[in-house]
Amino acid sequence: MPPPPDAIDPIAEARRRWVEHGWVDAAPGMAAITSLMRAQAIVSRRVEVALRPLGITFARYEVLMLLSFSRRGSLPMSLIGARLQVHQTSVTNAVDRLEAADYVRRSPHAQDRRATIVTLTDAGRELAEKATEVLNRDVFSQPGLGPAGVEVLLGQLDDLRHDAGDY
Repeated sequence: MPPPPDAIDPIAEARRRWVEHGWVDAAPGMAAITSLMRAQAIVSRRVEVALRPLGITFARYEVLMLLSFSRRGSLPMSLIGARLQVHQTSVTNAVDRLEAADYVRRSPHAQDRRATIVTLTDAGRELAEKATEVLNRDVFSQPGLGPAGVEVLLGQLDDLRHDAGDY
């Protein structure tokens, strides 16, 4: 549903007030960061709505997909955290939930007693495939920008991530 014709963009209004208060140099950055955070919330909600009927979160989906892309369908837990760029506690939480639902299983590493291997089950592979179909159809193929806009956004986000040392 489109906003009413007299709707005010709260971020544009905040930017105007930043300028009004003399924070002219910071106003564009404030508007950009606030817009980025709002966009992230919008996208997260779309992903959540798409995955909810499958009983999975995006964090768990990412673990399943990472495992499905691996040659053996298994990886050490520490490598999962590194590849997904998340804290080990988040990986443990996601794997706990996936294991409880029989989508993955844990086993000790053959050579390193301190390490744990996480392996995708057949049910986990099926869920990953189904979730990917849903996300491709309902979210990824319709991101809210045209193809040119997506490429521009990717370039800008790549610059931001690179400057932050994300890779």
